[in-house]
Amino acid sequence: MPICGALSKTNRLIRRSVRLGRSGVFMLDLASSFDLFSLHTLAQAAAEPSTFLGFELSPKFWAYSAFLALVLAFLALDLFVFHRDAHEVAMKEAITWSVIWLTCGIAFAGFVYVAYERHWLNLGLTTPIYNPSPGAAHDVIITGTVDGLTAAKQYLTGYIVEKSLAMDNIFVIALVFAFFAVPAKYQHRVLFWGIIGALVMRGGMIFLGSALIMKYQWILIVFGAFLVLTAIKMALIKGHDDPSQNWAVRLCKRFLPFVDFYDGQKFFTKRTLPPTYSPDPKTGKLVQDPPPPGSLRAAWAITPLFLALLIVEITDLVFAVDSIPAIFAITPDPFIVFTSNIFAILGLRALYFCLAALITKFRFLKPALILILAFVGVKLLLMSVPPYLDVIGNWFAQDWRPASSIKISTTASLLAVLGTLAMATVLSVMWPKKVA
Repeated sequence: MPICGALSKTNRLIRRSVRLGRSGVFMLDLASSFDLFSLHTLAQAAAEPSTFLGFELSPKFWAYSAFLALVLAFLALDLFVFHRDAHEVAMKEAITWSVIWLTCGIAFAGFVYVAYERHWLNLGLTTPIYNPSPGAAHDVIITGTVDGLTAAKQYLTGYIVEKSLAMDNIFVIALVFAFFAVPAKYQHRVLFWGIIGALVMRGGMIFLGSALIMKYQWILIVFGAFLVLTAIKMALIKGHDDPSQNWAVRLCKRFLPFVDFYDGQKFFTKRTLPPTYSPDPKTGKLVQDPPPPGSLRAAWAITPLFLALLIVEITDLVFAVDSIPAIFAITPDPFIVFTSNIFAILGLRALYFCLAALITKFRFLKPALILILAFVGVKLLLMSVPPYLDVIGNWFAQDWRPASSIKISTTASLLAVLGTLAMATVLSVMWPKKVA
């Protein structure tokens, strides 16, 4: 079978190209050992119809599978190689990983360009796109062909929008870690498992949202209105809620066994007494002492580290409700929406360790995020409301006629988002926040 031969060759090339260094940097030497011809051959082979347990699998299924495999490989390297032992993430390490994730996220736009231009795994074929001139049939979204340049611009715009909206998430994470007094060396573990939960939640929300807008296209109006209202709410309401008053935290403390001390980097413990530590005679590092006899409980209890993880997961869910409709304003293509969203949050952990202490100095960042949310909300409304003017008119007993969508191009959207972020950065440097 052609796909087996391509996979075998690809596997050998990848094994040769992966190099792991002590600094925690891994490189893929694509230029010398992994050629586009091999990838193209693999994509062509996978584009042939295939079945699994009697179900026919779409070629795009393999595109999603390959992307998820890549993400899982990144996460496995992160957890089991570079962060096997809990340690405080230094600024140098955080900057290094931020650069790596940012490079991977931007470089993926190159893959998107080539894949859509050559229609690997049918990417770009029969793809959901916004109709440039929908009529009375309310066909805001149709299926068509997307070229590589258009797809790459959509991906980059979505990636930057999601990355910028994730900045506000850092405020909340810093607040949660401070409230629970999470030791610095355990914060990466909380964020890592938080990312795993975010992958599952956001993936489900993206594919559910994609299915809904394809079947009920008027939902785009709801998305646009929700984004505008969220921007107004962010502008009017200041500060964040007290984590101790979160409903999930109160439920856990009420119905589950709970301890108020940390048991290393464990989310659950059977200890009833805080652990003690002694230096290892061989390494000199502090190691946890065995629990005193008779001090273990029968049932597991949750630790403050679990509560911190729970709040981080809930926080990401809340932000996902805002950010996912925002990227649907850029494109209805689920592959672009999914990949740009995932790459944006993959680098959130390293970005947190870089910016947690500095982000409060960017006093104009939050106003910039409010403007970006409002912009994408208005963009979505301009595109979705005109074709439904006849329906909206009926609600008010008016005889309105449907009109063509007012579209803001992807290039204009990308420039608007980048310009807003650049202006916020410049203004924050020129007029820094005064220290009381």
